[in-house]
Amino acid sequence: MDASGLKSWLHRRRWPQRYRYLTELLAHQALSADELLRYQQARLEAILAFARNQTAYYAEAFAAQEGRQLSELPILTKAIVRARLADLLAKGHDPARTPIGYTSGSTGEPLAFYYDEEKHERMRAGMMRSFMLSGWRPGQKILYLWGARIDTQRGGVFAARRWEDWIAAEKTLCAHEIDDGKLLQWQHMIARERPVLLYGYASAIAVLARWFLDRHIAPPESLLGVYTTAETLSPHMRALIEEAFRVKVFNQYGCREVPNIACECRHGRMHVFTDLVVLESLAGRLLVTSLTNRLMPMIRYELGDYGELLAERCECTLPFPLMKMDIARANDFVLTTDGRMIHPSFLNRLLDGLLTIKSYQFVQERKGALTLRLVLKGELPAALVESWRRQLSEQGLALAIEYVAEIPRTASGKHRYVLCALQ
Repeated sequence: MDASGLKSWLHRRRWPQRYRYLTELLAHQALSADELLRYQQARLEAILAFARNQTAYYAEAFAAQEGRQLSELPILTKAIVRARLADLLAKGHDPARTPIGYTSGSTGEPLAFYYDEEKHERMRAGMMRSFMLSGWRPGQKILYLWGARIDTQRGGVFAARRWEDWIAAEKTLCAHEIDDGKLLQWQHMIARERPVLLYGYASAIAVLARWFLDRHIAPPESLLGVYTTAETLSPHMRALIEEAFRVKVFNQYGCREVPNIACECRHGRMHVFTDLVVLESLAGRLLVTSLTNRLMPMIRYELGDYGELLAERCECTLPFPLMKMDIARANDFVLTTDGRMIHPSFLNRLLDGLLTIKSYQFVQERKGALTLRLVLKGELPAALVESWRRQLSEQGLALAIEYVAEIPRTASGKHRYVLCALQ
């Protein structure tokens, strides 16, 4: 047994539930389109019945409408989740004892949601299935370029755990700040570790790709694919990454509340994982229903993104239908006075879990300075604001605070949580 085989065996022993879910997901790929549709419909009926009978919020929602069709249920907005969080929790779970997760705030609106070990394991199994579309197999090395504190701190999705990282063949590089020193470290890490996959923020991987190209650095022959997520991947970024790393880019779509919504295949087409979700597009607005979350059912949840569902089929053998993402959403780096680029995740983590903040937006109009626009529904401690200023000052960024009643959206209806307006 080689090293990757040993790691895979150990990983299966450590996370048996994850591999049971993975086995189920892989079996769904062998279904016909009609079989998959019937499976999805059965799971949808089950989750609707569960939500109606087991949650206070959906008991009210179903009572208020005559039919039992998905399209007749109200849209679940982030505002409703905030206001009715405990009522969305399934019966038998104590809100005070159930773990709380938080979104990264990429829409500018921090959000809390309940999660448990089952949700985590289903998420990781879904990620593994997506990774296998590139030819990756469990036990082969993955290098993550990530920066969300809630993921990289102890207990997070990509937290450093030496023994478990070894058997999972995973390493995480903190990507919330990028400068030449960091890029050089990443270059050396990639050369030393020889990963099979790179996974991370689209913008961070694009900056790394430019570093490789500008210095004529050859990527490791071990590399099979690059997975981008969390941000819009522009055609320019895709071309840059594929030129630098000489492998296919696989773009993913999902969110913390409902992960593994869609992923690209080797033909570059985005497939919706309809064994896990129902995805709707209403005038371009994407709504998702999770078919697996029985802790906190999320039905017709408005993601804050735009996209189109496609009727055409892909050349690949996957039975999953296709979608196309709207490319309007983008995350911006901010620039320090000395020219370093700070990833928006560094700004996100300052506000993680602060539910007194209804909405926010960082605006940069000159290098080394930021204005934080805040829409509040409660008071912020002065010590907290001072802490933000201190942490940003250490990064070479001066912070001004502006309290506003509303933050205007873009013409496309998006909320830009970082608005870079450098002249």
